[in-house]
Amino acid sequence: MNCLPAKRLVSAGGTVSAPVAGLPEVDSRRQGGLLDVAVKDDFAATRRVWWSFSEPRGGGGNSTSVATGTLSPDGTRMEDVRVIFRQDPAWASTAHFGSRLVFDRAGMLFVTTGDRSVRAASMLAQDVSTQIGKVIRIDPEGGPAAGNPQVAGGAPGLWSWGHRNLQSAALGPDGALWTVEHGPRGGDELNRPEAGRNYGWPEISYGVNYNGSAVGGGETARDGMEQPVYYWDPVIAPSGMAFYDGDVFPGWQGDALIGGLAGQALVRLEIEGGRVTGEQRYLQGVARIRDVAVASDGAVMVLTDADDGALIRLAPE
Repeated sequence: MNCLPAKRLVSAGGTVSAPVAGLPEVDSRRQGGLLDVAVKDDFAATRRVWWSFSEPRGGGGNSTSVATGTLSPDGTRMEDVRVIFRQDPAWASTAHFGSRLVFDRAGMLFVTTGDRSVRAASMLAQDVSTQIGKVIRIDPEGGPAAGNPQVAGGAPGLWSWGHRNLQSAALGPDGALWTVEHGPRGGDELNRPEAGRNYGWPEISYGVNYNGSAVGGGETARDGMEQPVYYWDPVIAPSGMAFYDGDVFPGWQGDALIGGLAGQALVRLEIEGGRVTGEQRYLQGVARIRDVAVASDGAVMVLTDADDGALIRLAPE
């Protein structure tokens, strides 16, 4: 069934608004729904919002799509809404949509997509002519961004390929995009996707399929395919990511904060020179953590994934 999940505003005092009206139709079955939201630094003046969502595309198919619109002055509805990206091809699946939105320093918008969790679709993560299992870079007004890599036969907006299900992404202190993607059984990957590079899925992996069989030919490396910066086995099941930039946790400056779903933890990675030099976990066993952000005052905000999920503010005692 197609329905419209609620997008709501939460005030600094914790007040939750009524659903924001005016969003396009969403296919919210299983892993579908409203996926991510992004604003620019000028939001207070423009009230412009971008969001990704699973969009019904007819014939049982759907896609990871991105829309933009303006939040009304009273905060009750999105206005002048238009869809600026639709993953091609659409697929009849209710899983592995991705998706995260990250603005780069040039003002262009990275969009991450998933492999759709169906074998025939997963194989397309290696097909550069599709937008399945990819990092896509678009102009926030629509269309491919200027400066993307020139890949023969590449789909519009193609940045990198060979990704499984990218549900964590953030711009690092180095100005580069960093991502974490779900592996199968084992092999969650931290990557720093570079333009025009192949990250291997579903040909190489540090995990195995859920039935215990090998992924591809059982290889963890192959010429022409990039290695992850870091990987987890067993998995954390990543979702949400932010790089810390604040004064509340001075020892965390520049560290990556990642939500763990199956891991039920806030995962902190120390990164130096492009390599992970340390990992620590917080709130272990408390909840599945769906998203992570850093508030303007330096506190860390985490969103839990449950029927009674909560938005929690973290600061030292």
